Amino acid sequence: MNALDRLQLLIGQEAITKLTNATVLIVGLGGVGGYVVETLARCGVGTLILVDYDMIELTNINRQLIALHSTIGKNKAESWKDRIDDINPNCNVILKNIFLTKENMEKTIVENIDFIVDACDTLKTKEELIRFSISKQIPLISSMGMGNKLDPSKVSIMEIQKTSYDPIAKHLRKMMRDENIKEKIMVVSSTEQPSIHEKTIASSAFVPAVAGILCAEYVVRKIIGEI
Repeated sequence: MNALDRLQLLIGQEAITKLTNATVLIVGLGGVGGYVVETLARCGVGTLILVDYDMIELTNINRQLIALHSTIGKNKAESWKDRIDDINPNCNVILKNIFLTKENMEKTIVENIDFIVDACDTLKTKEELIRFSISKQIPLISSMGMGNKLDPSKVSIMEIQKTSYDPIAKHLRKMMRDENIKEKIMVVSSTEQPSIHEKTIASSAFVPAVAGILCAEYVVRKIIGEI
């Protein structure tokens, strides 16, 4: 018996081998990114590259898997490495405790990567990840905004051109039009109209969780050749 036996019954040994040989980069380890990491680790992905420079805060507890009272003040990436080691000791975890920018992206992302998951919340980084993934021909899935939303049933995988009610997606669509980017960019987005709040972005436990799991599902199915 091993930890992947039940998954192997669903997808077969050949697919399991593809996952164990795969390398996935996850940028952003918050509400969405944490569920991406957790799901991919439990699916047996062989190498996970984690990019985040944040520390765990009290306000993260309502939606981030790694956020506990016992982890407040700790580094997110390092805390995730400890958790993954406990879930899947065979997973090679590479930490990048940085804020990813255009200037450091080329020298930071040097490993052979099979997939990029953009779960960050910085527009400039999202733009650069789209450009980088296209230039390097690395598949990408990007999470759009999950704040101020309450209905997880309205979160799904789609092409960025088919998104609605999402200011992040609107910004990225304009960037792609301005730069004449024709490639198909896949995103996880919600069709729910966001609630209106003043300064602080509201959040729930379930909307980011669904978004993260959908990102991970897309990555797994692409790696094993189901989609």
